[in-house]
Amino acid sequence: MTEEILKLQDELAKLIERHSIQDGAYETIIPSLYFFRHSNVTEPAYRVYKPSLCFIAQGKKEIMLAHERFEYGPTDYLISSMNLPVIGQVIRAFPDAPYLSFKLEFTQSQILDVLNDSDIQITPKENTKRALFVGHIELPILDAILRLARLLDNPKDIPFLAPIYTREILYRLLQGQYGVALAQIAMEGSSTYRIRDAIEQIINDCDKPLRIEELADIARMSTSSFHRYFKEVTSMSPIQFQKQLRLQEARRLLLSESADAADIAFRVGYESASQFSREYSRMLVLLPEQTLSV
Repeated sequence: MTEEILKLQDELAKLIERHSIQDGAYETIIPSLYFFRHSNVTEPAYRVYKPSLCFIAQGKKEIMLAHERFEYGPTDYLISSMNLPVIGQVIRAFPDAPYLSFKLEFTQSQILDVLNDSDIQITPKENTKRALFVGHIELPILDAILRLARLLDNPKDIPFLAPIYTREILYRLLQGQYGVALAQIAMEGSSTYRIRDAIEQIINDCDKPLRIEELADIARMSTSSFHRYFKEVTSMSPIQFQKQLRLQEARRLLLSESADAADIAFRVGYESASQFSREYSRMLVLLPEQTLSV
């Protein structure tokens, strides 16, 4: 890592620490920008990642997508290009050197706008890519990230400059090693673009029975092609994807309400409380079968 990148990382870490005095998640006054701070290693957190760029200025984190594990730290960035159920855990953090991270959410239309307004050439028929990936941080990307974060010290500049810096970040990412994978969510001819619509349907009707033929129609694919492309994008079958969503929602309800577990099982779409109990217990002891090096 170059001296310049280390210098920018250090500045970003200090900025995040200054704007997140205590441990937790912070929604900044810059639209779609969040900071995270943890002084200790955390328990696994179950949540749905929205399309977003994540960069760790200090510490290290592990993300699990089905049985795939992605580990990243200050030398890397992580991108989720569509809504995905994941398990995340901070694995390096100390009271005197807390985990500090930056998360910028974005939309398909923002990606499309950058593609339309730039000379970046992307072929819509590229092979389908996984919708979660880790890349090595590059100076132009980190520089744009830092300039966006610096606006928190000059709030009057946010309305004008934040959209510009956000576009630059997306522009730099689209030029990077995973630019094709990121661009596919906005390319109407790509399989990834069509899978995204089916994912939204599963999320919206998570508690309802899964109808594969209907999802394949939404994606404008045969059922066999839909199954294949869906797993390539999400690392899961449609049924596994729905199961992860249901179990995550059940966990949220169990932690926030005093309702009976069987009642929650039925609320999230299970017809059998015993099946829910088995699958929920299995999720809590899930171990990765494949480690993805970065």
